[in-house]
Amino acid sequence: MGNVTKQQILKQYFGYDAFREGQEELIDSILSGQDTFGIMPTGAGKSLCYQIPALMLEGITLVISPLISLMKDQVGALNQAGIHAAYLNSSLTVNQYHKALDCARTGTYKIIYVAPERLVLEEFLDFARQVRIAMITVDEAHCVSQWGQDFRPSYLKIMEFVHQLAYRPVISAFTATATKEVKEDVVAALQLQNPKLVTTGFDRKNLFYEVSHEKDKFARVQSYIEAHSDESGIIYCLTRKTVEEVCERLQHLGVAATRYHAGLSDKERRENQDDFLYDNCPVMVATNAFGMGIDKSNVRFVIHYNMPKNIESYYQEAGRAGRDGEESRCILLYAPQDVIINQLFIDRNTDNEMLNDEEQSLVQERDRERLRQMTYYCTTNECLRDYILRYFGEYSSNYCGKCSNCLTEFEDVDITEAAKVLIQCVDASHQRYGMTVITDAVHGSSNAKMKQTGMERNPSYGKLAGTPIFRIRQIMNYLVYHDYLMVTTDAYPVVKLTKQSLAALEDRKPIIMKIAKEQEKPAKENKKSTKRSTKKKGAAELDLTELDYALFDQLRQLRMMIAKEEHTPPYIVFSDKALKDMAIRKPATNADFLEVNGVGESKCKKYGARFMAVIAGK
Repeated sequence: MGNVTKQQILKQYFGYDAFREGQEELIDSILSGQDTFGIMPTGAGKSLCYQIPALMLEGITLVISPLISLMKDQVGALNQAGIHAAYLNSSLTVNQYHKALDCARTGTYKIIYVAPERLVLEEFLDFARQVRIAMITVDEAHCVSQWGQDFRPSYLKIMEFVHQLAYRPVISAFTATATKEVKEDVVAALQLQNPKLVTTGFDRKNLFYEVSHEKDKFARVQSYIEAHSDESGIIYCLTRKTVEEVCERLQHLGVAATRYHAGLSDKERRENQDDFLYDNCPVMVATNAFGMGIDKSNVRFVIHYNMPKNIESYYQEAGRAGRDGEESRCILLYAPQDVIINQLFIDRNTDNEMLNDEEQSLVQERDRERLRQMTYYCTTNECLRDYILRYFGEYSSNYCGKCSNCLTEFEDVDITEAAKVLIQCVDASHQRYGMTVITDAVHGSSNAKMKQTGMERNPSYGKLAGTPIFRIRQIMNYLVYHDYLMVTTDAYPVVKLTKQSLAALEDRKPIIMKIAKEQEKPAKENKKSTKRSTKKKGAAELDLTELDYALFDQLRQLRMMIAKEEHTPPYIVFSDKALKDMAIRKPATNADFLEVNGVGESKCKKYGARFMAVIAGK
């Protein structure tokens, strides 16, 4: 693109005046020819970090992407912005595939998205050897790690492909989720050479986190959706059966909901996904088979009907809310039964045929530990945002003011005596039993397990009979989380003592736990409190106190009309954030319209007149 600068590309094609945190550093690293690894939260603008260099480098950029839906979204957005891009995957006919390759050879496309499986096909290798490949970008790079939560063996074909090229291109990798182990694995598996590693942090400040222990989960879902009837969201369930039940009940209530799970045909999954993307059915009920690569920017809520299997999965799935930076909500509806279901999934997991028995055992042990960390998240009284950040190695103040725990009134309760009873019970039972047996024993349960194990004769049996069983479980979780006790990672986990166990029995220092104060009535869902919240003004933030909501709704209607005309998802036309900025600025000229957040020259030329006519009241 000649001598055009990265700033000019950012404004002309993507409609932004300034780079976000980390973007410029990553772009400069790639342009200097250095291998680059970017870890940025969902919605932080990862794609621009390789798309802008791709337009400036001499040659083609191949973007390795795991899912067809992700490729279609990204290529659709690039074409809307006036950038020629293509994807090569199994959704194309033979003729379409050959035509795309021919166009790529003649330089029509600067960016080509490709599935990893296609890299080692002889026809594609012939093409790759004939053209100049300037960069290979690995999107969703955690998929290359055997320790990542979404490991895909096909990603190991990437370096096999690179080694067959005449020369080695720059390699860049991007992901939103990576623990220390996954980072190291990605660098090794992709053979990154002295890579520039940029981590912008895992905090999504626009997301509100909530954990709720609901007796009637569906009633909570119904209440929330009724209060947010014009918003789009995802409801994740652990099993196909639950997906079917929740979706059917919502549809019976008149909610425009659809469903997605592996038991549906490819055709139905594709149609249901499109209904969600095009806002025909704004509510998607799905298993975790849905979502990777879904770039829908106006998802305002993600509700987990069941607890997921680990923090990585939860962070990624919850992170599909608020990709446009607008205030959004992540609600997890927890029940102890969710732990048992996830444990069964782990025990039965034989998906990865590449692992031998010893490696499979290690993976299961790791998965059980991750499940335990996820369970602590659901039962902690500490700041939920801080818990997630700490898991990924970041540390904050333990108070965010934007999670259900930070907004709940707690009281400090001395649990020293109860803690000692639990520790003594574990000790007297010779550290042979799991958490359920221990809690039942101290509560004085008379179930068959107590007789079978002889726990009725344990000196601590029944000593906490006056304490509700749910409170005993809370205390038990607290003791495990704070290392007063530990739980093994075997198939049948048992509670063990630690160094702190004995110290707690001897120490006179009290053990204090935060416990939520009883509330007279559950708080009602409040839409306006989140919808009309005011943000501080910044480079990419809006002052919603100036927003004309009636005009915003009119602009949404026009966007939907255009989306139907062009057979494209509404958020590809303009994001909610762009429409809100229009309703605040009320642009009357092309120059004004180009100042709107996310409006580049191509979209101004294509849509400006129609949107400005609505703004002018014509």
